[in-house]
Amino acid sequence: MSTAAAPARQLDPRSAAEIHRAAEDLLAELGSSETSPGLLDRVAETAAGLGDRVREHCRPVDTADGLFVLSGLTVDDQDIGPTPANWATAGDSGALHDLTLLLLASLMGNPIAWQGQQDGRFVHNIVPSPGHEEEQTGASSSVLLSPHTEDAFHPGRAHLLMLGCMRNHDRIATTAASVRRVALSDGDLELLTRPVLPILPDDAYSEAQGYAGGEPPPVPTLYATDEGLTLRYDPAYTPLEQADDAYRAAYGRLSDELSRVSTAVSLHPGEVLVVDNDLVVHGRVPFTARYDGTDRWLKRASVRVPGRRSRPAAETVEHGYGQRAIEAPASTARAV
Repeated sequence: MSTAAAPARQLDPRSAAEIHRAAEDLLAELGSSETSPGLLDRVAETAAGLGDRVREHCRPVDTADGLFVLSGLTVDDQDIGPTPANWATAGDSGALHDLTLLLLASLMGNPIAWQGQQDGRFVHNIVPSPGHEEEQTGASSSVLLSPHTEDAFHPGRAHLLMLGCMRNHDRIATTAASVRRVALSDGDLELLTRPVLPILPDDAYSEAQGYAGGEPPPVPTLYATDEGLTLRYDPAYTPLEQADDAYRAAYGRLSDELSRVSTAVSLHPGEVLVVDNDLVVHGRVPFTARYDGTDRWLKRASVRVPGRRSRPAAETVEHGYGQRAIEAPASTARAV
């Protein structure tokens, strides 16, 4: 795994102050980061009024690395209070930073939420939680969070994933690897672009795991676009034992290549990692949680980019295991 620096975009002080003031004004007006009526409309309206400098920093991911780190924002370690014990008790902890992330997300596309995850919140709190140490979810700690694309089981998954750092005293790294950096044979590409295996819902979606409305649809792991490869990948929830030897071997070589080109991104408070979810798999190194209010704390937002053509047309008929994403476009929220 490489420790080379991820592509960076540094907000100038004027732009950072503009975003901070906008988030403060929204919080003062609405009194909450998630539950206020009209929240998403007001966020979209406020984001539309931000200056060109801010918009330039929020331009699309534009390198084969498929990610960048946006820096220049600040987080006060005392003001944010202790790291929540779990997402369900977080409430409005760090509400100002929820709104900051939503403003940035609204400039990049349409924020989405999931009805079946974290009570439909548009910004998730990613914290280690007692009893979940060994799961393959963001609440884990003691195990490697395997590289994956976010919500790979669902056709409505995000195009962009945003991880905003609130606290990271222990310099715990997020891992990331771009499919545009791997080297695979034509034979492996031919196998992995076939729809052979399904990707099953992960442990964050308990209702989806019990879905009985249809067979799990097989999906391609790789997809060739005019711009290059994209991928849909979550080995922890892919029943590889159902595939033949040739397919499993090709999948293994893809996994090895992603490991070879993987980089470690250790975020500082205030930094936001933006990942292209069609190009990049992400994970997290293991760590030992203390559960004393000082553990790593990230904010997560998911974004869909209107009109993007980076996925097979066949995805549109998938059942999505009964899960629905709520998308917040420029005017009003709608289910998709």
